[in-house]
Amino acid sequence: MRLHLLFSVYVAVALVSGCSTLGSSRDVDGNVPLNKAVVEVSEGQLLDVWIELFDPGELPDDEEEAMGLSMDIRAAEARYMPEQLRTAMESTGYWGAVRVVPQDTEGSELLVRGAIIVSNGEELELEITALDATGREWFNRNYEEEIEADNYRQRNLSDNDIFYSLYHTIANDLAEFRQSLTASDIAAIRQVAELRFAADLSPEAFDDYLVLDGKGRYSVVRLPAADDPMLRRVLAIRDRDFLLIDTLNGHFDNFTREMDSPYNEWRKARSEEAAALRKVENDALKRKLLGAAAIIGAIVVESSNNGNYGSSVLRDSLILGGAYAIKSGFDIGAETDIHRDAIIELDESFSSEARPLVVEVEGEVHELTGSAEAQYAQWRALLKRIYATETGFSGS
Repeated sequence: MRLHLLFSVYVAVALVSGCSTLGSSRDVDGNVPLNKAVVEVSEGQLLDVWIELFDPGELPDDEEEAMGLSMDIRAAEARYMPEQLRTAMESTGYWGAVRVVPQDTEGSELLVRGAIIVSNGEELELEITALDATGREWFNRNYEEEIEADNYRQRNLSDNDIFYSLYHTIANDLAEFRQSLTASDIAAIRQVAELRFAADLSPEAFDDYLVLDGKGRYSVVRLPAADDPMLRRVLAIRDRDFLLIDTLNGHFDNFTREMDSPYNEWRKARSEEAAALRKVENDALKRKLLGAAAIIGAIVVESSNNGNYGSSVLRDSLILGGAYAIKSGFDIGAETDIHRDAIIELDESFSSEARPLVVEVEGEVHELTGSAEAQYAQWRALLKRIYATETGFSGS
């Protein structure tokens, strides 16, 4: 009883102090439905969510595990997967605007970061970190789901992403933590997010409104006046920033729609190829082992042969049969090259089809690849110049 009480106190303290929820890894299995709000959440209690473009991670060191994978595909997945999570979160009713943004974008109320650990069509593992504007980490957790090749054949590729249960699990965990926050927690997060955007835009004007402690947590020291003209300009510029991000999200949506078909076909084909490759390798190994056993048997017969004609025939038969079995095993093993070539060809085909879109925003051409972060950084620099022009502050 006492141990149970101590455990309950520990859990309560962890929640109050804003520590990560228990558990650092989630294995996702089966159909996971979305946890949706049963009543409408008031606008004042909604947090806006920014999901950063994912870190593409690295390919496996093992050549066979990496077969058919490429960093071109990973770069495309790093744009595609945040969109899948955004769709799931938007459907829950727990959030305000949910946007996909370039990495290191300042100003979010809730920031979700992701890194691709494994992605090969059969297995998806993501590392997800969630932090609110105050610097509080909601959790850092790995999510993993495995799909068999047969699942692709049984599923209509026009349906949700085949790993939808993994995205639902992430969305449900985020909603669960959100529900543990009080109204004052939500208000503080929104206030800090507003002031952090202002401080990023004009540090000399707004830096002293916030303090950052040694644990990376922000707190409000003082608030600007409600009718502060500089704050009004900041909020107007923030609205422009949201419009630009919404424009970028429209292009991410288009990219995701165009990517859906070739990406799902690639994952389906690679899963089938990988399963076939494993079967071929297993069959080849069995034949080689049987061949080796036959030859060893011939050696045993030879050692016990006293010139008996029947034994000689048996010995020769075992040697010939064993040699044939070994050769057959190597012939089947050679088929693995065919499967590897097919996977590589699929990789190259996908990479050519899934190249990002080139779009025009505000009269400038933007290529939505890894350079999207650089383009967005230029936009933020432009906002700072606009603010400096309007207020006389340097904005740096």
